Amino acid sequence: MTKTQIWVAAFLTAFILLFLLARVTKHENSHETTSNPMPQAGMSSKELNGAELLSKNGCTNCHGAGLEGTQMAPPLVNISSNWTREKLINYLRNPSSYMDSDRFKDFRKQYPGTIMPPYNNLEVKDLGKIADYLLTR
Repeated sequence: MTKTQIWVAAFLTAFILLFLLARVTKHENSHETTSNPMPQAGMSSKELNGAELLSKNGCTNCHGAGLEGTQMAPPLVNISSNWTREKLINYLRNPSSYMDSDRFKDFRKQYPGTIMPPYNNLEVKDLGKIADYLLTR
C-alpha cells in the first residue's frame, strides 16, 4: 500500500467510527427526550395554563411581564370589553385580518413598526387557554 492509500483508509475508518458513534449517541438521546414533559414549539400541552402559554410563546416580550403594555405593544388587561373568546382566538390565529378596523389603525400609529405575529401554529385548545386567561384579567 502506498502512503496515500494508508491515509485514505485511516480517514475512512475514522469517518465510519464517528458516524457509528453519532448514531448510537443519537439513539440514546432520543430516549432521554421522550420522557421530557415540556412540549416542543407548536405542540399542545395539557400541563401548561394560559399564563404559561403566554410566556412560552413570547407574548410577554412585547406586552410586558405583567401584560400592562410597553412601548412595543398595548396592554392586554381588561380586553373583555372589546373581545369575545371566539373573536380573540380568531385574532390570535390571523391578526392581519383585523388591521382595517379603526382600533387597529390607532394601534399602528401608537406602536409604529410593531407587527403582531400570527399564532396559527398553536392548537386551538392552547389558543383557547390563552384567550380564557386574557379575558379574565
